Amino acid sequence: MLQICHHTEGVSKAEVSSNTSLLTLYPVEGRDQEALPFVLVLPGGGYYLLAPHEGEPIARWFNELGIHAGVLHYQLDHITPSVLIRDVEDAILWIRETPHEWKVNPQQVGMIGFSAGGHLASIVAVTGTVKPDLLLLGYPVITFEEPYAHQGSRERFLGDNPGPDQIQAFSSNHQANSSSPPTFIWTTSDDAVVPMENSMLFVGALSKAGIPFELHVFEEGPHGLGMSEGDPLCRQWLGCCVNWLRHHHFVRKDS
Repeated sequence: MLQICHHTEGVSKAEVSSNTSLLTLYPVEGRDQEALPFVLVLPGGGYYLLAPHEGEPIARWFNELGIHAGVLHYQLDHITPSVLIRDVEDAILWIRETPHEWKVNPQQVGMIGFSAGGHLASIVAVTGTVKPDLLLLGYPVITFEEPYAHQGSRERFLGDNPGPDQIQAFSSNHQANSSSPPTFIWTTSDDAVVPMENSMLFVGALSKAGIPFELHVFEEGPHGLGMSEGDPLCRQWLGCCVNWLRHHHFVRKDS
């Protein structure tokens, strides 16, 4: 189930039901007459918690680029994969189809996910009945297969003893196909939490499916950097991402 609020309302995830996902909106101010792109933000946290630095700061950065944003505080208690995926799809549908005081271009709805949020974003993008127009991923969990699986995310998402069919069905690299959206990915080669091979597996699958992608693997950097403040090497991902968004017409060429 999905609940929606504006960030000025101050509603926290703790204030809504445990089986409810909360979409907090961050529209661009002062441009109500323009139909702008929108990016849905899915923070990471191993399906155990939601990392604050991968939520609101990311949304506000998109605002600076002239892009509406919303942070999906997706439900984490007693996860049922199909329900969680439906919440993300419902959020995308709401963004595209519901009239707002501020306008959204329904053909420019992207989604960004970090770590476990990257897994949720990617599995929706490759298997969902509702998909984003662009997909952005930061150090994502992609596979639930050994030896590159993030065990905590897999256990929270599928339980303690998932079968091989379940593991494959929710490994995004096995599900990528010709209807998957263009994708931007960044990670680090020495990520000790989610191995960079997750990203490599996904871009390999996208390549086979003929889907355009851009991949950046930085030499050093710990897992969970978010905006990469204090890490000038990895902070380059922001500029690379802006150029990619500009190429896909989410950011104006003159900005």
